Amino acid sequence: MTTDAERRDALAERVFLGALAAYESMIVHLGDRLGLYRALDGSDGLTSAELGEATGTQERYVREWLEQQAVAGFLEVEDAAAPAAERRFRLPGGHADVLVERESLAYMTPLARYGVSFAGALEAIEGAFRGGGGVDWEIYGDLARSAQAEINRPAFTHLLGSEWLPAIPDVHARLHADPPARVADVACGAGWSSIGIARAYPNVRVDGLDLDEPSIAEARANAAEAGVADRVDFQVRDAGDPALAGAYDLVTMFEALHDLSQPVAALRAMRGLAGEDGAVLVMDERVADAFTAPGDEVERVMYAYSVLCCLPAGLADTPSAGTGTVMRADTLRRYAAEAGFAEVEILPIENDVFRFYRLRG
Repeated sequence: MTTDAERRDALAERVFLGALAAYESMIVHLGDRLGLYRALDGSDGLTSAELGEATGTQERYVREWLEQQAVAGFLEVEDAAAPAAERRFRLPGGHADVLVERESLAYMTPLARYGVSFAGALEAIEGAFRGGGGVDWEIYGDLARSAQAEINRPAFTHLLGSEWLPAIPDVHARLHADPPARVADVACGAGWSSIGIARAYPNVRVDGLDLDEPSIAEARANAAEAGVADRVDFQVRDAGDPALAGAYDLVTMFEALHDLSQPVAALRAMRGLAGEDGAVLVMDERVADAFTAPGDEVERVMYAYSVLCCLPAGLADTPSAGTGTVMRADTLRRYAAEAGFAEVEILPIENDVFRFYRLRG
């Protein structure tokens, strides 16, 4: 039987380790923003002076950062006993995939970026707790916007066209067929889902729709860099625009429905875009079917996102459903029914954090 003292000590240790992880995450963010990891990735090992010169940063700060990173196990040091100015540091094998390579499925530095953004919004979040209302997305700033884009980018560019859409045979076939299929990617953000579809299916024409102007500007730049701007058109446009009704063979929304203040209206708009014959696909979080406590790591991280960002941002507009990140399957089914869909199918696509829904009728 666990005693109160043992539970106390276990919780104290957990809070300490959580704080340590938060601090280290901020230091990872510095390494990312200052280009320190990128410079190390292109070398066989650098001293603090060499890394400072390569990145335009100050040697004394860089030396402390390098030593901290080596102590924490993010970097290797060639000779720990050498004088401080002579120690050479390098990225261990495999670490660049996590810290540098933006197309790697293991890329994780955007998570550190999220943490810094959330910390910057804490005062506003506290105010919302006390007085109600929400926290406008702009308070989270460009860090949150870029973190959202970058954390999903590898999955959209690697898995969307190779695993996820091929798992829906009729949709996959239509995207390869003539005449060229039209796709509406609703709440497209920085556009990586739209770009991933266009890369995988050279025949398709994709319209990326979002109401956030900075995200659309970034999406257009991303499409140009990816070489698909001739087939992907990003627009600051409401998906409910009647001029678009029935124009699309596939209508998608990737990891955005739970963020919206009016999810039923969004689903109703998607139904209108697809018309009688188009397919509607929603990807959102793979949370548990029902609330249980304690939960697993996926449930824990989803609730953390919800408390710090998705619920406050979703409540910034009124009226709001106040969904939060933890949108369970039954909640989506209810939203879909209210939007006029007759059926919600959970697709057999395996993923640790995402669940895929096909909405019909």
